[in-house]
Amino acid sequence: MPYIDGFLIPVRTADRDAFREFEAHWWPTFRDKGALSLVLGWGDDVPAGKVTDFRRAVDLRDDETVVFAWMTWPDKPTRDAAYRDMEEGSAEDMAAMPFDAKRMIYGGFTPILMEGAK
Repeated sequence: MPYIDGFLIPVRTADRDAFREFEAHWWPTFRDKGALSLVLGWGDDVPAGKVTDFRRAVDLRDDETVVFAWMTWPDKPTRDAAYRDMEEGSAEDMAAMPFDAKRMIYGGFTPILMEGAK
């Protein structure tokens, strides 16, 4: 069964191109470890909510944009194995992230409905 990783990421608006390049650099690694797809959505219509919203979820600052992203995997075991392999990567690689990873929200999801392009 497919598996989905979801992310909300606060990125400095001025770092949009650097963020895209960073993710494009890492995509082949994920792909080679079994990931099927990656989507990065740059927030351009992210309204403030009355109770909660994407902005508050990542403690978005005035000079930042929220990114909504997801990656699909063929199954959870493939995803788990890929992340285990990547944990052995260097701290230097992770320090190069062009966003504040402490405010990133992420999680893994089992689909209960998938429609559209396959």
